[in-house]
Amino acid sequence: MHKEIITEQAPIKLWLNDIEEGALNQAKNLANLPFTFKHVAIMPDAHEGYGMPIGGVLATREVIIPNAVGVDIGCGMCAVRTNLRVTNKKQLNVIMQLTRSMIPLGAKHHKKAQKDNLMPVRTELPPIAQREYTSARHQLGTLGGGNHFIEVQKGSDGFIWLMIHSGSRNIGKKVADHYNRMAVALNEKWKSPVPRNWQLAYLPLDDEAAHTYIEEMQYCVDFAFANRKLMMQRFKEAFSEVFHGRIQFGEMINIAHNYAAKEEHFQKKVWVHRKGATSALAGQTGIIPGSQGTQSYIVTGLGNPESFMSCSHGAGRVMGRRQAQRELDLMTEIGKLENKGIIHAVHTQRDLDEASGAYKDINLVMRNQQDLVTIMVELEPLAVIKG
Repeated sequence: MHKEIITEQAPIKLWLNDIEEGALNQAKNLANLPFTFKHVAIMPDAHEGYGMPIGGVLATREVIIPNAVGVDIGCGMCAVRTNLRVTNKKQLNVIMQLTRSMIPLGAKHHKKAQKDNLMPVRTELPPIAQREYTSARHQLGTLGGGNHFIEVQKGSDGFIWLMIHSGSRNIGKKVADHYNRMAVALNEKWKSPVPRNWQLAYLPLDDEAAHTYIEEMQYCVDFAFANRKLMMQRFKEAFSEVFHGRIQFGEMINIAHNYAAKEEHFQKKVWVHRKGATSALAGQTGIIPGSQGTQSYIVTGLGNPESFMSCSHGAGRVMGRRQAQRELDLMTEIGKLENKGIIHAVHTQRDLDEASGAYKDINLVMRNQQDLVTIMVELEPLAVIKG
């Protein structure tokens, strides 16, 4: 299901036909890095990012690249299936109101620091995590802005599902910015062969800075998981308040899509950078959300070696945020949501950056990766909260 570009030093394997020029140029830069392993994999939701396309998968030898992980380290999805088969709009409105009262949205944080035992456990914290620890306790259990969301869905399995998309909040950005700046300075000092304007400054794995970054990155991945876990607990509490003893919750599915990990591929140990891409090992349960008002999916990975056992992390943008706010029609986008009876978050021109018209067709994205994942449950949105 992929096509291949072989004009660069390493092949580029793409699971889409319509890659934008900026993202393609970034993919070519990745393919021409001296330490790229085997090939570059570009997922069907790919679009231009900083340095590396969102929806890109890069395996490297001997180096790690902070910008190939990105600023929202550990950002990802979690989902829980309930035993409910029906819910009505009145119940959903109450649930969403209760959820908003417990989970700060956008740039808002908790006024009180959350309990210490809810934070990731470490005997010793790396420097940025240590510096940001107190602030992070106020951000734990908060949604953030952009494309992050809290959603109630009806599954093709007949059950009501809860889903959350969020990341590591400010601590992830602080870590990413600090180590990218460090990598840029070191690369200039070493006269790196990688052009600065590629925004792909690297840290060699035999350098202490790389090991510290890896510790910091892993802490942010763990913090993002703890953040989603706490929000999901409060989302469940809102449901329990409405449905009392009549509701039960399944085990939480969790998967990140911005991180680097040491893995074995093609009989070699390499560092796989997934930036807006999800691990899809054979038999692994994953989550691929659509845009606001469209389907999301619970999937099982097929372990395709050509994608470094990865898949898309969502639908992927076709418009920048400001472009969407300028060009999309507000009433058309609201109509799409209200015609489906969805409790939504598109109310003003400013909200159009997260309207479905700003995103790719999730159905096409899923068709393009049939060799990467199998769909287990299709989820239709009922109500959504955006940051």
